[in-house]
Amino acid sequence: MMTIFIIFFFLLFFCGFMSFVFSYKHLLNMLLSLEFMVLILFSYLFFYLCYFSYEQYFSMYFLVFSVCEGVLGLSILVSMIRSHGNDYFLNYSFLQC
Repeated sequence: MMTIFIIFFFLLFFCGFMSFVFSYKHLLNMLLSLEFMVLILFSYLFFYLCYFSYEQYFSMYFLVFSVCEGVLGLSILVSMIRSHGNDYFLNYSFLQC
């Protein structure tokens, strides 16, 4: 039973990773796939902790850090859209100021 869930979580994480790799043109799509991978990791962590009857305090810390990561990504997205006008990576030239 445990191996089925491990394979399922690995498959979902791999799909999120492939979505992250293939959506390199848009920052918003990359952030969404990154949040999907964080959500899959959280669900795997919660399932693991419940299965072995551990305390779930570590999952709360994980959620706090994932929310901070999401807020930081969205603030970078907003600042890039305000300064450049879109979220396409291919149009940016970061070497010029």
